[in-house]
Amino acid sequence: MVYIQTITIQGFKSYRDQTQIEPFSPGHNVVVGRNGSGKSNFFAAIRFVLSDAYTSMSREERMSLLHEGVANATVSAYVEIVFDNSDSRFPTSLPTLTLRRTIGVKKDEYSLDRKSASKADVMNLLESAGFSKSNPYYIVPQGRITSLTNAKDHERLTLLKEVAGTKVYEQRRSESLRLMEETDAKRTKISELLQYIEDRLGELEEEKEELKEFQEKDKERRCLEYALYWREVEDVGEALEKLEEERKEDMHSANERQREFSKREKKVEEFETNIKAQEHALSVLSLQKHGTKAELADLVRTRTELECVIEDLKVAGEKGEERRNGLEAGLRDVEEEIKDKEVEIMEIDPDLDMLRNKEVVERKKLAESESRLDALYAKQGRLTQFRTKAERDAFLRKELDSINNYRQTLEHDLEEMRDSTDREREKLTRLEEREQSVTAEMNERKEKLRVLGEDIAKWKEEHSEKVERRKDLWREDTKLESTVSHERDELRSAERNLASMMDKDTGSGLRAVDKIALRLNLPGVYGPMYRLCEIPDPKYNTAVELTAGNSLFHVVVDTEDTASKVLEVMLKEKTGRVTFMPLNRLKPKPAAFPQAPDAIPLIDKLKFDELYHKAFLQVFGKTCVCKDLTVAAAYVRSHNLNTITLDGDKVDRKGALTGGYHDVRRSRIEGIRAVKSWSEKYEKNAIRLQEVKAEIAKLEQDITRVVGQMQVASAQRNAAQASREPLLREGAMLEQERQQLKEKIQKAEVDGENVELEMESLKQRLIDYERELASPMADQLTADEVKETDDLGKQVDRSKKALLELVRHRNQLGERKALAEIELRERLRRRRDEMRGKIESLGEIEDGGASAVEDLETRKRELKHLNRSIKEQTGKAQETEKEAEEVAADLQGLKNSLEQIQMQQAEDSRGISRQQKNTERYLSKKQVLLSRKDECNRNIRDLGVLPEEAFEKYTNDKIDRLLKRLHAVNDGLKKFAHVNKKAFEQYNNFTKQRDQLIQRREDLDESAQSIEELVEVLDQRKDEAIERTFKQVASNFEEVFEKLVPAGRGRLIIQRKIDQDDEDAEEAAEDTQQSSIDNYTGVSIKVSFNSKVDEGLRIQQLSGGQKSLVALATVFAIQKCDPAPFYLFDEIDANLDAQYRTAVAAMIHELSATAQFITTTFRPEMLVTADQFYGVLFNNQKVSSIRGITRAEASTFIESETAAQ
Repeated sequence: MVYIQTITIQGFKSYRDQTQIEPFSPGHNVVVGRNGSGKSNFFAAIRFVLSDAYTSMSREERMSLLHEGVANATVSAYVEIVFDNSDSRFPTSLPTLTLRRTIGVKKDEYSLDRKSASKADVMNLLESAGFSKSNPYYIVPQGRITSLTNAKDHERLTLLKEVAGTKVYEQRRSESLRLMEETDAKRTKISELLQYIEDRLGELEEEKEELKEFQEKDKERRCLEYALYWREVEDVGEALEKLEEERKEDMHSANERQREFSKREKKVEEFETNIKAQEHALSVLSLQKHGTKAELADLVRTRTELECVIEDLKVAGEKGEERRNGLEAGLRDVEEEIKDKEVEIMEIDPDLDMLRNKEVVERKKLAESESRLDALYAKQGRLTQFRTKAERDAFLRKELDSINNYRQTLEHDLEEMRDSTDREREKLTRLEEREQSVTAEMNERKEKLRVLGEDIAKWKEEHSEKVERRKDLWREDTKLESTVSHERDELRSAERNLASMMDKDTGSGLRAVDKIALRLNLPGVYGPMYRLCEIPDPKYNTAVELTAGNSLFHVVVDTEDTASKVLEVMLKEKTGRVTFMPLNRLKPKPAAFPQAPDAIPLIDKLKFDELYHKAFLQVFGKTCVCKDLTVAAAYVRSHNLNTITLDGDKVDRKGALTGGYHDVRRSRIEGIRAVKSWSEKYEKNAIRLQEVKAEIAKLEQDITRVVGQMQVASAQRNAAQASREPLLREGAMLEQERQQLKEKIQKAEVDGENVELEMESLKQRLIDYERELASPMADQLTADEVKETDDLGKQVDRSKKALLELVRHRNQLGERKALAEIELRERLRRRRDEMRGKIESLGEIEDGGASAVEDLETRKRELKHLNRSIKEQTGKAQETEKEAEEVAADLQGLKNSLEQIQMQQAEDSRGISRQQKNTERYLSKKQVLLSRKDECNRNIRDLGVLPEEAFEKYTNDKIDRLLKRLHAVNDGLKKFAHVNKKAFEQYNNFTKQRDQLIQRREDLDESAQSIEELVEVLDQRKDEAIERTFKQVASNFEEVFEKLVPAGRGRLIIQRKIDQDDEDAEEAAEDTQQSSIDNYTGVSIKVSFNSKVDEGLRIQQLSGGQKSLVALATVFAIQKCDPAPFYLFDEIDANLDAQYRTAVAAMIHELSATAQFITTTFRPEMLVTADQFYGVLFNNQKVSSIRGITRAEASTFIESETAAQ
């Protein structure tokens, strides 16, 4: 059996997210959930797919089916149901059937097995599987049971009719009655028309006799009028022949003038083309002349500025030379002074060293003498200071210790001084090395600045050459752009002119063919015929163009396969229309041309590749060119050829003669030639323009590169120059620091010598103290010691005097040396450095640029280059001026020639205009005559069918006699003015109409009889269907009610008109709207819940739960009458008592063996017999979902809901 396997919902009402429900049981399935959780929406989703409840919805109704949540609104939703089709109830070959319905704001679509389907297809498929439209109770939503419980008898009858399918009968009956009314109206109208026709036929019978006499008179009148009209037709024909002879003579002379006019038109076109070209050339030359003059003015201005700069450099060079000479002389003087000072210092140094050495020796001797003298004086003092030798020895030992300690301190200090001096000497060595390094680095910077200066000069020269070359290219680029723009405009104008000579679709098609052939790389597309040939002799242009016609635009291809490929793309892209000529399918037959000089084969006057011979033979192979139409017509008759004259007049093999004026300015051949010519020129100059632009771009890159190199070199020069200043400062600082270190070392050496002297003195004191310790205690000095004291005192005085003299002399030399060094360091050397810097800034390559002399030479070279450029530009300007004058003269000559030709053309135009007026007069006169002739012929035709005598009776009579007889006949016809001239015709017409209407009335009578019989049959079949369905439903109701209420009994009672009493009839008249032919008025229900023999109670007398049970019994009875594959029940047990709920659950369990049931409930009885359970959940975001649950979970939920209620 068919049953639902799975259901997938997304975006439908509260089911925002995709919800796929687990496979359903083919038996009884129960869905539980709280109120508002989405159970009813779940049932609505199934109804949305399967029933007619959601059809013809408005936009608002569709929006109401889409989910509306706190997030973004859903724009589309779908419900998909998968049916099990294992028993093939659906007429498909698959084991399952997937049915989906998708809805959006603007769409509503069905699909079957992932394929789009119409609603009608879906509904027919469902009906084929047992989903009957006449039984709406396989889906029972909330409220359906209640509405059925409260239904009245006539509403139950309506339901019974719906189940019986009587709607079809009623629709057909209504249609039949409408046709009956239309048939009656038509019969009434036919009867009225027949009465009118009979009356009119009686009147026409009387008018026929009078009409016979009138016809005899009228026949004679028409004969006379024919004779008069025919005589006038002959006279008009003679006048037309004479007028045509005159017109031919005028046309011959007009044709001669027209030929001359056409020739001059070609000349005018040539002159206009040449004038336009000369004007463009003149504009280009004018633009070039202005550019040359502007550039020449710039060059002259630049030359003037450069000359001023050179003069300034010359003056500055002269002044700089004088200044440099002065600086160099001063520098020599300063260097001489420096040398003298250095010699002076060198001379002082040996004397100063000698005095210092003598001073050291003298100080040493003085120190030794003073030390010995001090020891003797101290010893003399201690003789009186101490009473015993022990006290003296103790004091001496203490002094010895003190002296030893002090001596050790001096030794330590001396060692540190020596170490410090060594460090200072090392530092001095490093300073001298750094000074040498700075000097070398300064020399390196100087060399680098020189090299950079040379590089910059070289790049400047290269930059100047490239800029000049770029200017030349710019001039050429400007000229080419103007030329290419002019040629592009002319090409577009020529293409527009050519396009105007063909239809829009053909032009679009030809452009599309070129693009498609290029895109698909099809070498077999050769192009339209006009591109594949040339006409060496222009006089054949008109003949070729008119012979080919639109064949000029036919596209020649190698095979029909190539044509099919191109055509397929063109049809897909809808890009115009063309005709293809596949060479492999062309089989032209060569014609036999006459061997005569006045019949030239046209194909011989064409130049084309032999590959395309078939195509040109197909178009031109049977046409020859003749000198005039007479010769052309003769060759057509003799050789069966198509012929054409040079003026374009054609005679074809079928005898047709075509020709006339051909506007040479609208010539397709000339248009094609113009497009080719301008296209070649444009492509050639466009390619050269691209080459020039590419060369300019390359030059721009080279110039940018050179400028970049110059900038980098300048930056390096500036950096080197900037780094030299710190080196100069560092050199000066190093020299000053070196001098300070020398002085410091010298001072340290003097301090060391003093310490050594003091140590020698201490050594002598130690010797004296030790000697004293070894001597005995005495009261006074010995005689030797006294004598030594006197000698030492004298020696000390002498040493002090000598020392003072040495110090004074040394100080004098030291002051001289210090003054010389200060003079050398602070004045002379600084002055020397300043003067060297000034000399370098004036003449040497010191700052990385050229010297003044080199700068002057560079400027002179630039001036020479400028003079050469000015000379070249002057020559170019003169040449351009001369060329412009020549072009202007040619242009004026062309304009004068054009003016003369235009004057001739104007004179010819006036002559042609006069000829046209004459022609118009001829035509007007001819038109009058033709109109008169047509009028006479029309009058003859209006006379109708004439008797035989009319063509001979009055043909020889004079016009006056004919007019008199016609006047007499017309007078005789006046008495018949009131006669009905169409009496015979009207009588026959009315007779035919009477016969047709009688036949039509008989057909309508038969049709009315058939419709009455059909209505009777429909009423009978409707009653039979109602009776049959009622019996089946009533039987099913008793059976179902007995199962639900074993102790009771229930039955359905149908109410007929004949059984109704007056009171019931009034109630039925108020509550129902039945047709007069209905035999049934309602269906009532009587049930007994506790007896099988009682008459029972009507449904209005039952309690609410009993009514619901009766309604459910009715539903089950209807379902048994028309079973469905599955059933959906939404809370059908809500109002039932517990015992009845158990009975209903048992019945559903019994029926689930043959059909699938999906129910919702809040009662536990339904869970007992169910096979599968599902829970509906609802979260805080108002989104529903369904999942499978166990029987225990479902029971727990029902119990909790019952307790909550």
